[in-house]
Amino acid sequence: MLVDHWPLLALRVRSARLELRLPTEAELAEVADVAARGIHGPGARPFLTPWTELPPAGRARHVVQLHWSRLGQWTPQNWVLSLVAFHEGRPIGVQEVRATDFGVRREIVSGSWIGLDDQGKGLGTEMRTAMLHLAFAELGTESATSLSFADNASSVTVSRRLGYRPDGINRDVREGEVVESFRFRLSREDWAARDRPPVEVTGLKGSEELFGIEAFGGS
Repeated sequence: MLVDHWPLLALRVRSARLELRLPTEAELAEVADVAARGIHGPGARPFLTPWTELPPAGRARHVVQLHWSRLGQWTPQNWVLSLVAFHEGRPIGVQEVRATDFGVRREIVSGSWIGLDDQGKGLGTEMRTAMLHLAFAELGTESATSLSFADNASSVTVSRRLGYRPDGINRDVREGEVVESFRFRLSREDWAARDRPPVEVTGLKGSEELFGIEAFGGS
């Protein structure tokens, strides 16, 4: 079976309202349709790569190709785990966790998006909370970082609500202009000190080598 060769297919991260996991091909098409229907209002530019400004078909194709490329380029030294978030059995967006030399640095960077139809319900916060449990309690992460443009109020709010601390700025070039992002960092100590809703993780065993670590159980 394919899961024998790629054990992450068995991973399930469950919170009160959500399940995060890798999608089937049919579900990948569904989450691409979510992106095609829209991720933000006119004029907003929440990502450095302007893929959300593509026409609907282009947004959908980007989601599919990016998902495949994340899996195809995965190495223990440089990986991106793109989990689709399911609410009431249907995909609503994507929660990413990525790391470089994780076995040594024990640091992750997160990113996410959620379809317009499901925004404003607290699901983005719940997605990030579930991801942080996976990172700290299961993978043994020491710190988690997140980047947000100054005008991306929803992302900044989620970071602050979950206990991230300001960690400076990043300066990048977008379409010939310099743009600044706020960088936030959440340490293991700050994560552990907060009350957290329950999150269940199953199906992780057997994937240690993929993450570049010897064993799970970071809590």
